[in-house]
Amino acid sequence: MSQVAENFVVSRKDLRAHKMVEMTLPDLGDGEILVKVDKYAFTSNNVTYAAFGEAMQYWDFFPAPEGYGRIPVWGFGDVVASKCAGIAVGERIYGYLPMSSHVVLKVDRVKPQGFVEVSPHRSHLALVYNQYTRVANDPTYDKAREDEQCLLGPLFKTAFFIDDLIADNDFFGAKAVVLSSASSKTALGTAFLLSQHPGIEVIGLTSPGNKAFVEGTGYYNRVATYDDIASIPADLPVVFVDMAGNAEVIANLHNHFRDAMKYSCVVGGTHWEARGVEKALPGPKPVFFFAPTQIAKRTKDWGPGGIEQRYGAKWQAFLKSVDRWMKVVPGHGPADIEHVYLDMLDGRVHPQEGHMLSL
Repeated sequence: MSQVAENFVVSRKDLRAHKMVEMTLPDLGDGEILVKVDKYAFTSNNVTYAAFGEAMQYWDFFPAPEGYGRIPVWGFGDVVASKCAGIAVGERIYGYLPMSSHVVLKVDRVKPQGFVEVSPHRSHLALVYNQYTRVANDPTYDKAREDEQCLLGPLFKTAFFIDDLIADNDFFGAKAVVLSSASSKTALGTAFLLSQHPGIEVIGLTSPGNKAFVEGTGYYNRVATYDDIASIPADLPVVFVDMAGNAEVIANLHNHFRDAMKYSCVVGGTHWEARGVEKALPGPKPVFFFAPTQIAKRTKDWGPGGIEQRYGAKWQAFLKSVDRWMKVVPGHGPADIEHVYLDMLDGRVHPQEGHMLSL
């Protein structure tokens, strides 16, 4: 008997247009499992997924009705039906999920630690998003820290490879790293890692309302508001890591530092409505940071288990610091999901909050 799933979908052309829809899931075929989505994190990173849904193929993971998309999220789910040898009903998994009540996954390469999703419509997508963890065999899994794993784990992994890319290139000759949207969780993880490099100044850019919070995390050497960029010495050699995707902020930074800017990369789109059209800018051309590229490089450089060992140590250190600034906020049902989604779109969510949602 086919399963009906509830789904939160958004218009690809107008992210504020959203609705709940029911979709009939297909009967399970060989190698497929039905997962009940238990809970997932929703952060500004998920707004980035939506803002770059077409350009970065984030809409391709979970098909939706014509003109709409299902925003991918990181979360936990439980297997409620299985036609896959080796995956039992009742197993708990962690990975890339839709904002839905249920999802069918086609499973291959089953190992004790996890498996790979191999549906044809996902075959062209980065492996890092198609890998799922079987938590019963994950040595880093901590049930008491599930929320933090959802809220910060994927973002910290991105931060880990941003930091690694910059350090691997000797900071491109810079003496400081400037991060926009400094209160975002990806920026906070990146700042935490960058702060461990002697001789590198970590500078955060944020709104006046978030300045005290950003300073209070202790991750930044200096915090400036967007209208006070001029307070940063223009001759300071910097790397710019853009989490905001705001065309005006990018232009202001490039025009302020000019040739003192040694590298400029775009990571996120928290200011999704202010992306604008790219124009010729002084200094280096902004490049889009894509974590799977650096992951592939380090997999080759460090060999089997090399990434996990290095990442695990940094993740545990970061976790010890987050309780002083993050508050987990649970939400359940369509009304809570809609509320958090629209607040996140409009930048009304306090950076201290970590929202965990479920249908």
